[in-house]
Amino acid sequence: MARRLEVYFDCSSPWTYLAFHAVQPLAREVGAEIAWKPILVGGVFNAVNQTVYESRANPNPRKAAYMLQDLQAWARLYGLRIVFPPAVFPVNSVKAMRGAFHALDEGKLVPYATAAFEAYFGEDRDIARDDVLAEVATRAGLDAGRLLAAAAGDDAKGRLRANTEELIARGGFGSPSLFVGEEMFFGNDRLPLVRAALLA
Repeated sequence: MARRLEVYFDCSSPWTYLAFHAVQPLAREVGAEIAWKPILVGGVFNAVNQTVYESRANPNPRKAAYMLQDLQAWARLYGLRIVFPPAVFPVNSVKAMRGAFHALDEGKLVPYATAAFEAYFGEDRDIARDDVLAEVATRAGLDAGRLLAAAAGDDAKGRLRANTEELIARGGFGSPSLFVGEEMFFGNDRLPLVRAALLA
């Protein structure tokens, strides 16, 4: 039986952009199956981690400067381009994350999320806009009209809410949150620990 790695993610998070790309080769290396779980990270913050908003309103300049350096260092390591902060930050990712369920059902979650991440963090485009999201869908080989319609439907709304609530119930407080069994790992920099847990 393949090892299973659950990944709760929101395309609005720069650390998730990094982890999304790095976790895939890791999973292939160790023979793990990834269960992708789209969430709305703003819903998580509102419920259990409002200090995120406080730190955005009153950032520590030393930490902020280091964060920018850290993001760029990780992006170089992974061979990615990252624009941070994007012109629109934080972005309203609800429509993009609802659309992820249509991509998941069509077997194209990875190309869809890849296109969404790259549009937002690689090209500095607002993924809350229908025209941008339509292009993301097309890049992923999906019908843009069907994806936008699905993102507006009750099924996607309910599934996004359920995944978000599930993560909160499991002790999560942000994105990316990764689980090996019931052991949680938070953030891009915990991937070596994820690898060790999958091999244990």
